[in-house]
Amino acid sequence: MTSSLLLGITTFTYLFATLCFVYIFVFKAYRVYPFAIAATIIALVIQTAGIGLRWYESYGMGIGHAPLTNMYESVVFFSWAIALIYLLMEWKFKTRILGMFALPFAFVAMAYASFSTGISKEISPLIPALQSNWLIAHVITCFVGYAAFTVAAGLGLMFLLKVSKGGTEIKDGHRPFANIPSPDQIEDLINKSMIFGFIWLTAGIITGAVWANSAWGTYWSWDPKETWSLITWFIYAITLHSRYTRGWTGKPLAWMAILGLISVIFTYYGVNFFLSGLHSYGSG
Repeated sequence: MTSSLLLGITTFTYLFATLCFVYIFVFKAYRVYPFAIAATIIALVIQTAGIGLRWYESYGMGIGHAPLTNMYESVVFFSWAIALIYLLMEWKFKTRILGMFALPFAFVAMAYASFSTGISKEISPLIPALQSNWLIAHVITCFVGYAAFTVAAGLGLMFLLKVSKGGTEIKDGHRPFANIPSPDQIEDLINKSMIFGFIWLTAGIITGAVWANSAWGTYWSWDPKETWSLITWFIYAITLHSRYTRGWTGKPLAWMAILGLISVIFTYYGVNFFLSGLHSYGSG
């Protein structure tokens, strides 16, 4: 059993769980809900084992390091964090429908990691800049924040669907989207997800600055990745500030959650492939 096989199984298990949630959403078949949750938990457990095994395999090759150092490994961890945050929110708030809007992101991330020919899946020695104790702290804090923002964007889409008929809540149980939670509940979940992600992203930027000083002798160099991380941070900072001072709620909050995810994706993916800089190793 190899880590690649376990992570491949994870991809299809997330697909099965996603299809279960689609079935629940379309047909309001809540009897399928326990199977969807069980499949998600199983996928997360298999994925955790796959990440752990890949870490172990790196030690067997004599280059032991945490599996967080290239695009493939970071996408796998990104997917893992999305699934974990989703399950924790489902356990806490019991929406029974959030999986329809959150889990597809975990599946798409794993599908990209598994089937893309543009990224390397090899376990490689660390380059000098990555040989630091700050590696795990920086990557984990950033990607937990990214995952929380991804769930927030899914909730934003959920909100927009809920109020899509003339901007008012649909209360008729026989009409589309009636099985989605109330707009007020969704707003609260978007806000909680954003705050949680913002705290983790802030920690990620701080740990990255400390790491940069250790590796390159400066806390901030306006590298493209650093610049876009700061832009993303400001998008969420402005959104949260405006919510509490300007009363941003409803559609503006939902759209900002989606806009924030677009910035996250460019910060994470676009910068690595379209802009050169100190973080260009992420494309490997």
